[in-house]
Amino acid sequence: MILRTLLLTALLVTPALAAPDSARWAKQKSAVTITRDDFGIPHIKGKTDADAVFGMIYAQAEDDWGRVETNFINAQGRLAETEGEAAIWRDLRMKLFIDPAELKAQYAAAPGWLKSLSTAWADALNYYLASHPAVKPRVITLFEPWMALSFSEGSIGGDIESINLARLESFYTGEAVKLSAIDLGSELAEPLGSNGFALAPGRSTSGDALLLINPHTSFYFRSEAKVESGQGLDAYGASTWGQFFVYQGFNRNTGWMHTSSGVDNIDEFALTVERRGGKYHYLHGTTWRPLAEKRISVPFKAADGKMSSRSFTTWRSHHGPVIRADNGKWIAVALMHRPVAALEQSFLRTKTTDLASYLKVASRRANSSNATLFASSKGEIAYLHPQFVPVRDTRFDWRKPVDGSDPATDWQGEHSLDQLPSVMNPGSGFAFNVNNWPWTAAGPDSPKQAAFARYMDSAGENPRGPNALRLLSGDKKFDLTSLLTAAYDPYLQGFADTIPGVVKAWEALPAADAQKARLAAPVAALKAWDFRSGEASVPTSLAMFWGDEMVKRFGPIAKLDEEAIVAYLAGAKVQDADRLAALDAAVAKLAGDFGSWDVPWGDINRFQRLTGNITASYDDKLPSTPIGFASGNWGSLASFGARPDVGTKRWYGSYGNSFVAVVRFGKDGPEARAVHAGGLNANPASPHFRDQAERYRAHDFRSVYFTNAQLQGHVEKTYRPGE
Repeated sequence: MILRTLLLTALLVTPALAAPDSARWAKQKSAVTITRDDFGIPHIKGKTDADAVFGMIYAQAEDDWGRVETNFINAQGRLAETEGEAAIWRDLRMKLFIDPAELKAQYAAAPGWLKSLSTAWADALNYYLASHPAVKPRVITLFEPWMALSFSEGSIGGDIESINLARLESFYTGEAVKLSAIDLGSELAEPLGSNGFALAPGRSTSGDALLLINPHTSFYFRSEAKVESGQGLDAYGASTWGQFFVYQGFNRNTGWMHTSSGVDNIDEFALTVERRGGKYHYLHGTTWRPLAEKRISVPFKAADGKMSSRSFTTWRSHHGPVIRADNGKWIAVALMHRPVAALEQSFLRTKTTDLASYLKVASRRANSSNATLFASSKGEIAYLHPQFVPVRDTRFDWRKPVDGSDPATDWQGEHSLDQLPSVMNPGSGFAFNVNNWPWTAAGPDSPKQAAFARYMDSAGENPRGPNALRLLSGDKKFDLTSLLTAAYDPYLQGFADTIPGVVKAWEALPAADAQKARLAAPVAALKAWDFRSGEASVPTSLAMFWGDEMVKRFGPIAKLDEEAIVAYLAGAKVQDADRLAALDAAVAKLAGDFGSWDVPWGDINRFQRLTGNITASYDDKLPSTPIGFASGNWGSLASFGARPDVGTKRWYGSYGNSFVAVVRFGKDGPEARAVHAGGLNANPASPHFRDQAERYRAHDFRSVYFTNAQLQGHVEKTYRPGE
């Protein structure tokens, strides 16, 4: 060990690395221990919060360097430097908001404690690279503390990624760009979001508050760790790769689960633009204001492997940057961009002790997209609406671009926390959100829709909402086991709303109709179905294939009509003949792909992890695991977004339930169980690459080792960074 340490020290003292860096790293790593449990999950201890951050980020780099690096390549708008010209528009979109010079200035003005954590973050990544010379960074060869501000909130993609890339490209090239099937509505994206349930002591068998943490993300999107310091940090949960805070998790006293919200706080403004005096101006009231011009260069790797670059003149109004054109108007977007406050809020909430301290942290109002389900050891529960909500004139429909020339459309400050549709300690004893509206968040004690501006929610209800409300309503008492049972309830509300229309259409066919005979057996299976998915369920397969066909046929129309797809398919606008034609097509597709129409869902719907690559590949000839739950689009609380891949007939999951946990906030500390999709480590040679796959399939959650006593007997190894 002494020889290894001497060799490592010699390695670090290179011309590329200043001696003070090496000395600082040596000091910091000596204050950190990493203990890996029997699932490879790191338990990090540091003397200070900065030490803990150093250990946490070093451990993340060990587990999945590719995702750590890629997240910050993307966050700084540098993907095209490694992925080529196709990523230019993604980079340009990011560079409209992320400017290194601006971030450096904001970092310089940040509080000292945040700088200390950011320095430890950068040091951990640089130390990892220095101590692992075989790891070759794709783009970022030296991490700097200010870079932590480029990805500070932790949500799925963030607000910037709501900007449509095809329309951005069309505006800046002047050429028509083909929209994707998802943009057009002929294919459903798996819902961006999550499920969160919070139960008050009166609704638990132990008399303690309970919390369900159930993110729906792309698989392997987040790490998992216990992080502890001598300065009060003591948190467990999931962190987006490369970020130094537990994004969804709990500490000894509080737990927080974020769900993507339908709050309308990203607005578009239609600008009347004219060229005056050689510059573009936009009308605001009776005044023509100059659009701010900025030249943005986007480097990219050319096909021959050499670096090239494209430059764009971009424009910005006082609302925000111009992102597309529509009906002769330029469209500017306004959204929250507060990197320092967002990073402060993200870290500080992990050290809160009760609801009051959590709300004090939330008063920064730098959480824009996420609702929060909260529970504490004091027995408190809450549904908290996203804290960043601009005040706007309610005469306008903010779901669409508003007239940017009308000063009345300007944002008028922000709502205070007490003006938001949040719920704290409801009499119903529960709070939940499944990416639906807040108006049912606590049953009869929910916020009243009429009391709030329409822009407080644009999501409406979804097929998961009624099921969650049904499961939590009443006076049933839960423990961790029954809470998990509720979280995995397989009822598919979307098909309960639409399949009866198929059965009714078939029953209305004349007895001699060939289609009636042809579809008799499939319809009989659907008619007898209880709308619950499962590995052995043939009706689930039929319904999923039928749903796919219906979305292809009616998704674009429903999108144009601004109607939710399930409501549209269940409604009178769809003819019975179309419902049956889609079932005919689904039956034929099943028979063509699998030899017959009556295929159990688990034979189709599979989990497979072959590589640690960010873009996964799948192979029907290689082993995979059957999964019984289905897509959240049709109401599955436990979401498993699966599609056939190139060259496959089976559907392979890539999105949905990822890290999932249930927590009881007992008087002696939290008790928790968790599961991670596949496994924590991205290296196929690691024993923790897919060691949780069967647990994931069976909902067989492992115990979380939160305390030292719980960790005893489950230690794989203990070491310091670099050892």
